[in-house]
Amino acid sequence: MSESKQAGQYFDAAIGLLRRVRDEEAENIGAAGALIAETVVAGGRLFAFGAGHSSLPAQDVVYRAGGLALMNLLPVPGMVGVDVMPATLGSALERVDGLAGVVLDNSPVRAGDVLFVISLSGRNPLPVEMAMHARALGLKVIGVTSVAYTTATTSRHSSGSFLKDHCDVVLDSKIAVGDAELSADGVGAPFGPASTVVTSALMQAVMATAAGELAERGIDPPMLRSGNVDGGHDWNRQIMADYGDRIFYQR
Repeated sequence: MSESKQAGQYFDAAIGLLRRVRDEEAENIGAAGALIAETVVAGGRLFAFGAGHSSLPAQDVVYRAGGLALMNLLPVPGMVGVDVMPATLGSALERVDGLAGVVLDNSPVRAGDVLFVISLSGRNPLPVEMAMHARALGLKVIGVTSVAYTTATTSRHSSGSFLKDHCDVVLDSKIAVGDAELSADGVGAPFGPASTVVTSALMQAVMATAAGELAERGIDPPMLRSGNVDGGHDWNRQIMADYGDRIFYQR
């Protein structure tokens, strides 16, 4: 069976967005990678947070083959994926004032660490307050968002600000408001979301940049190997032992 028209259109749209991000966000990706490398050298820890489907790119850089072993997920109950019932609860929790502060105050983060905050719209209280509170605690914040939302929507945070307003580095995914790249006769709503593809690529580009930065400084970056290749488990076990004080997902 040949590829459908819509499948080809989706791939073209995703590839176009990836090219835009590669070309237009190169400087910010470099800055984010350098910040990660500096934090690793200084003995800091690395965390990533995303709400709802924005948690998927955060999870994608934690405990995975080819990934930086020091990346930790900062989980918020009810906000990781769509595993809560009803699924709409996750969206509701993202709009709860004060939740981010409670999570951070009861997490292992400390001054000098880096936190990725991933939110497509960047307009809800949870990601905005996550960035604000993290910076107040002395963390550096890398925001991953679509800046287009800041001009086409209004903030739901009491300050009227967006995630991008509270970050040390902002990575713009270029995703259009609504996160749907396709339309077709007979389909009442736009479809074909590309935010996960693009945001995951952004995150991996930053990790790759950080690995290169560390290598240039003469430091072998602590990357994980696949457990499905010979010697992978032994390699990872040694990495975990060497950097155990900065890895929280194995405790």
